[in-house]
Amino acid sequence: MKVVALVSGGKDSCFNMMRCAEEGHEVVCVANLHPPKEIAELDSYMYQSVGSEGIKFYADALGLPLFQRKISGRPKCVESNTYVQDEEDEVEDLYHLLKTVKEWDPEIRGVSAGAINSTYQKLRVEHVCERLGLVPLCFLWELDQLQLLDAMISAGVKAVLIKVAALGLTPKHLGHSLEQMRAHLVAMHAKYGLHVCGEGGEYETFVLDCPMFKRRRIAMDEATTEVHFNSAPNDAICPVAYLKLGNLSLVEKEAEEKKNICCAR
Repeated sequence: MKVVALVSGGKDSCFNMMRCAEEGHEVVCVANLHPPKEIAELDSYMYQSVGSEGIKFYADALGLPLFQRKISGRPKCVESNTYVQDEEDEVEDLYHLLKTVKEWDPEIRGVSAGAINSTYQKLRVEHVCERLGLVPLCFLWELDQLQLLDAMISAGVKAVLIKVAALGLTPKHLGHSLEQMRAHLVAMHAKYGLHVCGEGGEYETFVLDCPMFKRRRIAMDEATTEVHFNSAPNDAICPVAYLKLGNLSLVEKEAEEKKNICCAR
């Protein structure tokens, strides 16, 4: 089945896309919803907005067409998991994005979505898919989060933290890889109940490399730490901070591998 992958740049949407390919589906394009240019962190109930400046590099590394749409709606029906269609709701941005994708290739039947444990998000994706005659593919749904995190690491998902917003996480953890953070995430889960995959919004990530990046990976040579406008700069208990990605580029994997082999001799 031809599939469009909803991607945020983060680990969950990336790994679900990989699972779609493993199940024999053909991922033919990626789709992304991004915040207005002047806003880096939107505090959306549905979408990851930090790291959106890297999405074009992400799509280029995949070698797939990218469809994007600016998020113009806002969360409106948030008191219930049930979604009532409202043109001013941010969910409608997803509808219009996927409608455009389907018009581009009417043979697309599936939608890859990286929902793990948010019924709110999953039901809204399903609502949009049903209206468009599409099949939602959520292979990560309700999996054990520690096992899932380990599976991502083992599968070669190279992602770094680009936002922290939880007790036990601080700006110093920004830029650290999943491998580097695993032990700390497990410890914070035991101490504070933190979701190790960040499903409670504790952290967000950006993927720099994965097996579906066939020839090139993303290099991030600089990034600026920004404190969220709702978080006090001196909040030592639970600061909310994110990375503004800068000086991104694509690096040829084969050239790196040859260089590493030569250095090892």
